[in-house]
Amino acid sequence: MSKSFYEIMIEQINLSETEIMGLSPLVLAYIGDAVYEVYIRTLLVCNVNQPVYKLHKRSIDYVKAKAQSEIIHRIMESLTDEEQYIVRRGRNAKSGTIPKNADVTEYKYATGFESLIGYLYLKKDHTRLMEILKMAISDDKVQS
Repeated sequence: MSKSFYEIMIEQINLSETEIMGLSPLVLAYIGDAVYEVYIRTLLVCNVNQPVYKLHKRSIDYVKAKAQSEIIHRIMESLTDEEQYIVRRGRNAKSGTIPKNADVTEYKYATGFESLIGYLYLKKDHTRLMEILKMAISDDKVQS
């Protein structure tokens, strides 16, 4: 049986825990942003048959800094000490840029959320990654 695209892609990740922890929180956020975006887009495409511009508008509601900041505040107590540490590292990282549509505090918390997603992804902790992603959208209606 052939491997899925995802399995082949994951095989490319060959970082140790020490190497992952040594990455800048902004690097973790960089990959975490992409992972979260693909997750949201996949849910929307699989659950809502709409034109691309509507899918894009809906995805923005999930991936914008304000939404991610709200997510991390909502789920913070459900995170392990290690996960909270990763979030704090991301939140406290000095990025040098702030998106035009985000408040500085929201942006920092969103970076913490994305750092966590990137960390779990690179660590290949897919079970926990999915738990966090499901918590992130638990109160939302991606399906409708």
